[in-house]
Amino acid sequence: MCWSTYNFDVVMSSNPIYTSKAKGDNIVDSKSHWENIYKTKASTQVSWYQEHLQTPLRLIERTGVEKTAQIIDVGGGASTLVDDLLESGFKHITVLDISTAAINAARKRLGSRAEEVTWIEADITKVALPHHYYDLWHDRAVFHFLTSAEERQRYVETVKQSLKPRGHVIISTFAPDGPPKCSGLDVVRYSPKSLHDEFGNEFELIESASEAHLTPSGTKQKFIYCYLRKH
Repeated sequence: MCWSTYNFDVVMSSNPIYTSKAKGDNIVDSKSHWENIYKTKASTQVSWYQEHLQTPLRLIERTGVEKTAQIIDVGGGASTLVDDLLESGFKHITVLDISTAAINAARKRLGSRAEEVTWIEADITKVALPHHYYDLWHDRAVFHFLTSAEERQRYVETVKQSLKPRGHVIISTFAPDGPPKCSGLDVVRYSPKSLHDEFGNEFELIESASEAHLTPSGTKQKFIYCYLRKH
């Protein structure tokens, strides 16, 4: 892959991980919070952990994207989705997360297969991704942490500019009867309609689903999923 085609400021780390440097914005507090989470808990002990993300995998299959599709997993961090996508034969996977520790956990778990993945350490509300590059955007439990309208607007604009026409979005948040907080932070809870409304008329709601996620500690968290397609 030719990284020079990407339209944001990056520095190559020794991992290698591509690290986006936000211009004029302070991301230290948010980044420090998530680094602490992943440094003090095993990736299998965070509340959102699932051994296999069955609902996203089903929805990804429903999109019908080719194995050569460009897929980005936003907030993918230590998630096992990348493992299952590689196992299914997908060739072009990008994992973006704000936490170096989360990315390193996934890379260690994957071993040599980590070299088949593009890793980006960045705040999704501040990073500039390549124009009309991705066929499929996946986000499980990042968007609901964006409690300000400005953050949500920046996120949606990033989706719009980086996703190809007719591209697919699979996004999941806490449901209206889900927890009001996660990892000590406030969240915004959504119904399928209110989540679709955040993205606007440029996206069609193809399918929604609900899930009662059982956390590693044994509590239940209500999630909703939306599969949106860009016009």
